[in-house]
Amino acid sequence: MFDLPQLILTALSVSIPTFGWVVLGMLLRRVGLLQQRHVDAVSRFAFRAALPLLLFISAAGVDFAGLGGATYLLAGVISTLLTLACAWTYGHWRALPRPTLGIFVQASFRSNLAVVGFALCHTAYGEEGLVLAALPVAVLTALYNVLAVWVLQVTHGGSRSLLGLLRGIATNPLLVGIACGVLVALAGWPLPSFTPLLSQGLSQFFLPLLLVCIGGALRISVLRTAGSVTWEAALWRLLVGPLLGVLVAVVLGVDTMQLGVMFLLLSAPVAAASFVMVVAARGDGTLAANIIVLTTLLSIATVTLGFAVLILAGLAAAPV
Repeated sequence: MFDLPQLILTALSVSIPTFGWVVLGMLLRRVGLLQQRHVDAVSRFAFRAALPLLLFISAAGVDFAGLGGATYLLAGVISTLLTLACAWTYGHWRALPRPTLGIFVQASFRSNLAVVGFALCHTAYGEEGLVLAALPVAVLTALYNVLAVWVLQVTHGGSRSLLGLLRGIATNPLLVGIACGVLVALAGWPLPSFTPLLSQGLSQFFLPLLLVCIGGALRISVLRTAGSVTWEAALWRLLVGPLLGVLVAVVLGVDTMQLGVMFLLLSAPVAAASFVMVVAARGDGTLAANIIVLTTLLSIATVTLGFAVLILAGLAAAPV
């Protein structure tokens, strides 16, 4: 039985190694050692090659026969849809203008799965955490993109064909990497002998570099223009969304390690891709950027405390 100080230290052992890199990136940008061109270059390489490869290796290692029906994945899907519905209802109750409503709702359900969430799962549970996270990242990333397009189309008066939406999903490098990994796993094909070393290198060296770049891209000064909607969206992303996810997982009987993985994925800050989609929809880019910055900073505390509470309650497995 853990005491509370020990639980906090245990949770910090997960959050600090992850978010510490983000803080380092902020400091490096502050002193001029990290430039925007560096951030852009690493981000492009991550999106087009490194992350798809890491997700491919992780997905290829999933034992689909032993997933027990992937109840934790079902919990993630249900909680995402539930979060969207509740946030939409809340936004209507708040009488938010429709463009603002769309940005608020997207932020409420769209976490940074593939980078921050993936890194948190690796820090907490090692390679097993990456394997468990691969399937939810695949499915929820696709779901997030579909839902985000629909929400922004409805609230910003845009139009996008179903064919265009499907094409965008099918050509997303992250989804392609995961889909290929799933095919390899289902076919039972063995991966090359150097694959574990490659996966370890990407998870231990490249993910921290990418987190540093996230920190370098943050602009705390934008929070000066943050209004109440920014703080409310942060509350929904960091507290309400993860709480709904945990409740659904408990009802479905998800085991402790899978619940821990699902919490770490769902408790991550708002994904940077949400800003890109808002700007593409000609929405309020400043509001979208403010939400990303605020949730990234606050998630250091919310992830730590939330993970500690779940371990204390016996709902999540302690880090390995």
